[in-house]
Amino acid sequence: MSENIERRRFLKCLGASSLIIAPLGCSSVKEGESDANKPHYAMVFDQNKCTGCGDCKEACNLANNLPEGKSRLLMEQHSGGLEGQPCPHCGKTTECGCERKFVRVSCQQCKNAPCVTVCPTGAAHRDEKTGIVTMDAAKCAGCKYCIAACPYDARFINKETDVADNCDFCLNSKLAIGELPACVQKCRYDALIFGDINDPTSYISKLLRVKDSVRIKPGFGTEPSLRYIPIVKLGV
Repeated sequence: MSENIERRRFLKCLGASSLIIAPLGCSSVKEGESDANKPHYAMVFDQNKCTGCGDCKEACNLANNLPEGKSRLLMEQHSGGLEGQPCPHCGKTTECGCERKFVRVSCQQCKNAPCVTVCPTGAAHRDEKTGIVTMDAAKCAGCKYCIAACPYDARFINKETDVADNCDFCLNSKLAIGELPACVQKCRYDALIFGDINDPTSYISKLLRVKDSVRIKPGFGTEPSLRYIPIVKLGV
């Protein structure tokens, strides 16, 4: 239900014919304003709610016309058990799945994006209106510098376009028509939240104020915009 509310607010900020994405708070962004007054779109992945169904991946592939065998996001299954130690639930010392958990692997939409820094042609860039890291296919030389520079292994060459690709929150597919990213729309368990964290009234901002979240490889200084709410198991 929370995402339905956020979607209505998102649509309200967009005119039916507009292709310019404004902050979820519907405030205008004037040239020269500080970054704090511009939108900072981010996503939260709640590991407590994800079941690993894969619906998000299928929705992403369909929305962005990705070739077979390639995807902008992957779901990695991890085990909570210790190798060689018996599972406290079933007693097995082999993979049992009792404490399995899933991790979303995709472009982290870094504030200090290495892919943008190393791109020699400007193909990997930050969208001027939204601040989202995306690709200009007309400028991509296929050099793969951005792929090598990404510390999250989240970029690839689209074999049908010969252009480097990454998750850009469905910037040119869903967001362009006033919808939330395909993965967010498809998730049945509310495990994905999307919005403008620079808008204090947005649901994602309110969520991050009350929930502990982590970022992958924060020591790299890339400042990822993808936040993870890790599984928290209460004692008995």
